[in-house]
Amino acid sequence: MLISGIILSACSNNAKQEALIKQQTIAAIKDSLKLDSFKKAEVVAKEKEEQRLAQAKEEQRILLLSEKNEAAARSASASNNETSAPAKKKGWSQAAKGAVIGAGAGALGGVIVDKKDGRGAAIGGVIGAGAGYLIGRDQDRKSGRVQPKN
Repeated sequence: MLISGIILSACSNNAKQEALIKQQTIAAIKDSLKLDSFKKAEVVAKEKEEQRLAQAKEEQRILLLSEKNEAAARSASASNNETSAPAKKKGWSQAAKGAVIGAGAGALGGVIVDKKDGRGAAIGGVIGAGAGYLIGRDQDRKSGRVQPKN
């Protein structure tokens, strides 16, 4: 009986050790698979980032080329248009300035001439604005801002 007890105890220790070794092996394989999947995910993420950077560089290069082409086209059209039409001027036209100044001067003059309830101011303002506009419009034609009458 003693011998059978020793054999059984020896077999049970081996089984426990073999089971423990199997568990450790399975855990090691799972860990290596996890590490491999993480490495693969890192590689895929790096590839995607490289593709995104390459695409961004390509888009930037295309944008710069299009800006250069537009600038060249603008300079070519500007050199062609310089002889045909003057560049547009910014700000108020002489006609607008004349109308405002004329309206103010006419209103002041109207108040001085006719002191009844602002009637003179209104009439003077309208007449002054019209006269200022006509004078300013003539100046715009001379400067080339407005095409002269035929």
